[in-house]
Amino acid sequence: CPMAHSIASTLNLDSAFGIADKIPDNGRILRNLLFGANYLQSHILHFYHLTALDYVDVTAVADYSGNDRDLVAVKEFISRGALEPFVPRYEGDYRFDKKTNQELVRHYLVALEMRKLAHEMHAIFGGKMPHDASVVPGGCTEHPTVDKIAGFLWRLNKIRDFIDNIYIPDIIAVAKTYSDHFQIGDGSGNFLAYGVFDLETKNPDYAKRKRFLRSGAVEQWKLKEFDPSKITESIKHSWFEGPDSVHPSQEDTVPNRQKKDSYSWLKSPRYEGKVYEVGPLSRMLVNYLAGNEPVKKLIDSVLRELKAEPKVLNSALGRHAGRALEAKLVADAMAEWVLELKPGEPVCAYYEIPEQAEGMGLADAARGALGHWVKIKGKKIERYQLVVPTTWNASPMDEKGGHGPMEQALLNTPVKDVKNPVELVRIVRSFDPCLACAIHIVNFKGTKLAEVKIVG
Repeated sequence: CPMAHSIASTLNLDSAFGIADKIPDNGRILRNLLFGANYLQSHILHFYHLTALDYVDVTAVADYSGNDRDLVAVKEFISRGALEPFVPRYEGDYRFDKKTNQELVRHYLVALEMRKLAHEMHAIFGGKMPHDASVVPGGCTEHPTVDKIAGFLWRLNKIRDFIDNIYIPDIIAVAKTYSDHFQIGDGSGNFLAYGVFDLETKNPDYAKRKRFLRSGAVEQWKLKEFDPSKITESIKHSWFEGPDSVHPSQEDTVPNRQKKDSYSWLKSPRYEGKVYEVGPLSRMLVNYLAGNEPVKKLIDSVLRELKAEPKVLNSALGRHAGRALEAKLVADAMAEWVLELKPGEPVCAYYEIPEQAEGMGLADAARGALGHWVKIKGKKIERYQLVVPTTWNASPMDEKGGHGPMEQALLNTPVKDVKNPVELVRIVRSFDPCLACAIHIVNFKGTKLAEVKIVG
């Protein structure tokens, strides 16, 4: 999530420097385009290269007899016995026929090219990827030109065509073939979104700012306004010490690997003291219930095709559907935003670093709600805290004994083969967990790290 942290940290400093309402339109639009390019790359990556092979049997290509040079290359690759990166894998429950499997593997390869185009789009205005070089407090450093706009747009249109004609149809095909997966992986039933893609910058309050995908909290299918002051983090079962359930702006991170009854390096973010899921599905449901017309129209059209009700989206397959539909919404909006750029006009606001200040940056990464909080003293950072999407979704139990969204989604899931728990794998991957944000390991060679007892 390099772009998400770039945006959230910059919004954080905009807030601390007192310039959140002074960002020029070009700067705002460029940020949206850069963030959007990363969204598209991330969503395509997640389905095709991180989860599709849970449903698609790549070995079907071993019997391919056609002339597609990419599939022929995969066939030769398999014939040599070099199956990585397609193995190791959890086996079984592949339901597509051979021809469909082969076509989906071809889409896997096409998706690599789409990700490349998304990175190229990002580099046009961001300088490079993954570590963007142009987003700064006040806006962006890169100036738009007609040539850059044209180069961005033709690449975007290729990705839009892929989303419309390959990505969404593939998701629908998986949904129809694995329709029982709408019945597994339901989480807490609560969904949180900070909002993303600013449509204006006059309001310095990020929670109330007009955004393409708005902020909100859905509690058991009822929409509420989002209030960032109601965010807390529990460390009851985390390897950290300090006061429990405090706001991120007030907390410190002090590790304690020996802490009793702890089992995770993740903290437990909560909203109003309750468990909330974040991510594309959360953004789609918040905006669906808020009456966001493009979101509602798109979701309803897919639900009609699947002959399903909105509540089935709270599931393993629902998360994939939400991600694909969001990709279309964002890509189509980007095609309008890029044409709103005005070459020759300002891209960045002037700022000075204050002696003392506090800031907050709220955005929605591709994986979900992302918050940064800073306290500045003597023009230096005194405290900096982040709450990232996977911390919400993969959080351990809180002080009330409430399981995090991923834990709740896994509980009571029927597993046909405990030695090959493909159902559990599919549920976990539907959240798009970020290992880099979630995993910390201290390994003393020869020392037992932990014992885990599986019950049920």
